[in-house]
Amino acid sequence: MNEQEEILQEPVYSPFVLEFLAVAHKYCVFIEESDRYSTEEIREYLQKALPLLYVRGTVLPSVEPDDIASNEKYVTEEQWQSVFNDLRSKFGNTDEYWFTENDNSTNDLIKGSLSDNLADIYQDMKDFVILYQKPLRDAKVAAVWAIRELFRSHWGFRVVNVLKVLHYQLFGSENDRMLSEEPDI
Repeated sequence: MNEQEEILQEPVYSPFVLEFLAVAHKYCVFIEESDRYSTEEIREYLQKALPLLYVRGTVLPSVEPDDIASNEKYVTEEQWQSVFNDLRSKFGNTDEYWFTENDNSTNDLIKGSLSDNLADIYQDMKDFVILYQKPLRDAKVAAVWAIRELFRSHWGFRVVNVLKVLHYQLFGSENDRMLSEEPDI
């Protein structure tokens, strides 16, 4: 096996990582350009893109970075705030929602925000995309390691919460109408 073939056999160059990279990149570009779209177009895009991110996140390979210092962050607080503000202005009074956590034994309701969750997901994806595009193998390993860990602890939960809200916003009134109609028997 030559050096090129050996490199391509590494987990960080697997189709699973490259497919995740493509979906993450498209998500970031869409979020950065969200001011060009209507709220309905944003909801419809996210309803399709977020499940892809989630599924692709589940199959990322397990890798161990040689140097954790290679895991850099690129999205600034100002960039995050800009994304948050743009999305919040799009969602308006439909931005906030209530949910419970599975590990919450008292079932207390927690207030969530679509914009906050989507900006957090954006930050994780953008940091991954930028770091993965660095020419060094160590940077790619650190990027895959970090995004896989963040899937488990951070952005995976946010995707699930956002999808539930988006589903209701896109189809809730339709479902309510269907439930109130008499069945044809």
